[in-house]
Amino acid sequence: MNDWHSWAAIVVFVGAYALIISEKIHRVAVALGGAGLMLAIGATDDVSAFYSENSGVDWNVIFLLMGMMMIVGVLKKTGMFEYLAIWAVKRAQAKPFRVMVMLVVITALASALLDNVTTVLLIAPVTLLVCERMALPAAPFLIAEVMASNIGGTATLVGDPPNIIIASRAGLTFNDFLVNLAPLVVVLVVVLIALCRVLFRSAFVYDGDRAAEIMALEEREAIKDPRLLVQGLIVLTLVVAGFVLHPVLHYEPSIVALLGAGLLVAVSSVETSDVLSEVEWPTLAFFAGLFIMIGGLIDTGVVGEVSHRLADLIGGNELGGAMTLLGGSAVLSGIVDNIPYVATMAPITSELVRDMGGAGGHVLWWALALGADLGGNATAIGASANVVVLGIAERNRQPIGFWQFTKYGLVVTAVTVAISLGYVWLRYFALA
Repeated sequence: MNDWHSWAAIVVFVGAYALIISEKIHRVAVALGGAGLMLAIGATDDVSAFYSENSGVDWNVIFLLMGMMMIVGVLKKTGMFEYLAIWAVKRAQAKPFRVMVMLVVITALASALLDNVTTVLLIAPVTLLVCERMALPAAPFLIAEVMASNIGGTATLVGDPPNIIIASRAGLTFNDFLVNLAPLVVVLVVVLIALCRVLFRSAFVYDGDRAAEIMALEEREAIKDPRLLVQGLIVLTLVVAGFVLHPVLHYEPSIVALLGAGLLVAVSSVETSDVLSEVEWPTLAFFAGLFIMIGGLIDTGVVGEVSHRLADLIGGNELGGAMTLLGGSAVLSGIVDNIPYVATMAPITSELVRDMGGAGGHVLWWALALGADLGGNATAIGASANVVVLGIAERNRQPIGFWQFTKYGLVVTAVTVAISLGYVWLRYFALA
């Protein structure tokens, strides 16, 4: 980090982060401007920014988002989300907290089978309609769902992209994640529900008259195009199956999503221009800029230096190492996207595990996964799902500010990480 490029990259990233936090300039403009500066100062170049697997734009994430946004755009035209919104509210008897609990549980379960970004893309439209029907602010419900998606995605190999990177490096299986992390995730979801009851208590305003109106609705009447709905559900089922069967089929989620979007557009009567208009282009542009900025930190050695210093701090102490890795990863993943962080930290963790005489199921791998996945809840840009939901909320004229999200995210992250530290100590050291 003696090269001036490293310090210049830090200045650009910190400056961009400060502007995003201040919300004085739109985050998309900041991300693209920061990316441009990283290229201008030579912290990264066109080859690294657009073609590098380690430090460039993660096109798998970009095209996964685009494909799923197109599928969701078609499904919106069928009335399916209105149907689900009415159904959910009626099952919860129009009680706001019961609705939130239902949405949180569904999101957490879905995120364990799908990736968390896909889950929020499907759940967010339902949530917006539920809140519209009940005359409730959408922000608390959307924030709770994002956090549920990041927590639920921790449970399985396919639930969060960092888990896939860790599994590949450590040789871990789907069942390894399920056995080691799923029990903790169940506890964390219950804790999240309890926290939501306190954090968002002002949003749980029951309107008896409006509740009576909703209970009198017939959800089947919301379906506008049954034929298109059948086509959309068949394609969505195939896409979900493709996600779940990733370890067998070896198709990247982005490929599955694009194939599904292309098939749905081809077999349906929906105009291609209408489908493309549903894509959240500003969100994709923000991700591209953010990836390039983080790539500048990787190419100049900043991220590697931080990771190695963390590794030096760990040394050969397994308990201290697990605690430090979990806590440190949670902090860093709240600042930079957890995908490049884990990609950088995974080989270092592998060396630490080998030096300690451990194998694939070593506690350090679970500490890294928990810290990276749960730390994404800390800030509004800590995880991909967060950014996606902020984009959807803004498009629907219910914007969620950086600090509006982060003030809740810091609380949830602190509590869930603290519980995770206790879980790791109890399971892998005290009871081992």
